[in-house]
Amino acid sequence: MSLSVRNATLDDLKEIMHLFSLARLFMKKQGNPNQWINNYPSEELIKEQIERRVCMVCCDVTGKILATFCFLPGPDPTYSHIEGAWLSDRPYYVIHRLASDGSIHGIADFCISWCRNHAVSLRLDTHEDNKIMQHIAKKNGFVYCGIIYVANGTPRLAYQLDL
Repeated sequence: MSLSVRNATLDDLKEIMHLFSLARLFMKKQGNPNQWINNYPSEELIKEQIERRVCMVCCDVTGKILATFCFLPGPDPTYSHIEGAWLSDRPYYVIHRLASDGSIHGIADFCISWCRNHAVSLRLDTHEDNKIMQHIAKKNGFVYCGIIYVANGTPRLAYQLDL
């Protein structure tokens, strides 16, 4: 199947928010009920990231949105302190909020591959209960670097990939 990645538009917002709803349900079923609580991410956050052109969508050949993620240039304030050590201090991009409708196996790998083609260093973080994202990160060459803390004070496993 041929896939492509593009910047999200405000017209995509409803479908993106639906993907996040599906992802929250999937995470709960997989033993990760605490990562995206209280309807995180909010519609306001995603609108802001669409307007900043850092919210991406992955589409099939018909234009149907199958996945979304945010691809943000660093530095990310959340990553300024780590219990551990980053692989490098090279300029990096962060992959946040990767979610799909679950219809295509390997779509996360496709999205990460797209990111690899647009950066020299990538960082991401995930909840300790998100075993699937941990597996995806390691499978795609990310190295576990330590623990960071997100805005609400909860810890996340932090990964980096230098290309």
